[in-house]
Amino acid sequence: MMEARSLSRRFGGLLAVADVSLSLRPGELHAVIGPNGAGKSTLVNLLAGELAPTEGQIFLDGTDITGLSVAERARAGIGRTFQRTNLMLDMTVLENARLATVIPFRRLLRRADRETVPLAAARRALQRVGLPESALARTLSHGQLRLLEIAVALAGQPSVLLLDEPLAGSGAEDAAPIAALMKDLSREHAVLLIEHDMDVVFAVADTITVMVDGRVLERGTPTEIASSAAVRDAYLGHGGG
Repeated sequence: MMEARSLSRRFGGLLAVADVSLSLRPGELHAVIGPNGAGKSTLVNLLAGELAPTEGQIFLDGTDITGLSVAERARAGIGRTFQRTNLMLDMTVLENARLATVIPFRRLLRRADRETVPLAAARRALQRVGLPESALARTLSHGQLRLLEIAVALAGQPSVLLLDEPLAGSGAEDAAPIAALMKDLSREHAVLLIEHDMDVVFAVADTITVMVDGRVLERGTPTEIASSAAVRDAYLGHGGG
């Protein structure tokens, strides 16, 4: 569904992402892990369109989307979350989710449907994550805010979900329902997960790509990655995850 071919990104003399290729398939949760500074978030920003690659191409359903903007990629079916919550705290949960429907639906609907269809999509997204529509965003717990971010991504009805550290700052009590939701969503979407909680990664991922210093070190199943001496050495050499 989504494919990156030989992506590289330079910031001056720093090569943050170097010749990275990967595929995201329907029904698969593909996790990308690596030590701090490995290039994981830069990779997500390249896939989402917030950064342009220095080299390489990105395809969605076989179409080259390398030159598309963030908004154009949202309309094409790419949704994402961020490391830090990126929500309108003074708005309700429903208002936050509905904002995410503006770009994907605006040009696709007849004028008569521009209110009802996006509203229905926002409500379905909130039902999926189990949040009440009328709650003010600032009254939510940290874990609920993370769920709301996922709902905002879902409201645009994406085929691909890019989840950038959705468990950041969460305790074990919050992590369990978010992890279960991500696994469930991967049955219907192609999901890319960036996450530092290795227990969650190895529990939910179908495929794991390990990045070190901007490059792909290894790729495989959780069992294969867990038994890799090269991966263990990379983490130990960089002071852990």
